[in-house]
Amino acid sequence: MGFFGTYAYEHGSWKTLSEGELPPLAEPFLWIDIHDSDITSVVYAPAGPGAGVAYLGLTPRTYFENPKASDPTDVLREAAGLAAWWALSNSGDVPAKQAELLAFLAEDEDPNGFEWDESEDVDEIDDGEVFVEVKTRRFLAALDLPLPDGLS
Repeated sequence: MGFFGTYAYEHGSWKTLSEGELPPLAEPFLWIDIHDSDITSVVYAPAGPGAGVAYLGLTPRTYFENPKASDPTDVLREAAGLAAWWALSNSGDVPAKQAELLAFLAEDEDPNGFEWDESEDVDEIDDGEVFVEVKTRRFLAALDLPLPDGLS
């Protein structure tokens, strides 16, 4: 069994929520929901040029092998939206931040397109590629946010 956790960042601090709970939040906010160490759903507002929803690890469409599990992803759009969200509280190079955040975002994949490379040394695989909570911690650091309790 993997890691599960739901957190909301608003008014400069985190609060822990019940699994999957997304209450009304004051903008700007960031909500993360980690599902079984495989998917982190990220909901943010204001969305700027993004749709306000991004994923780390796998997308629900890929994880559940169901195109109806989530809307199709547009990682370029969401990276732009998240960089705009970051710029609300930070000064710096927004295009550089967009490129940095893009590296964290999950795209929809063809579930039949994955092939295990038996020559790959599993000890060489980065933990952030295996455990989405590790990738989520790195993503939050890239957004210059503290970590919520329970994710540190």
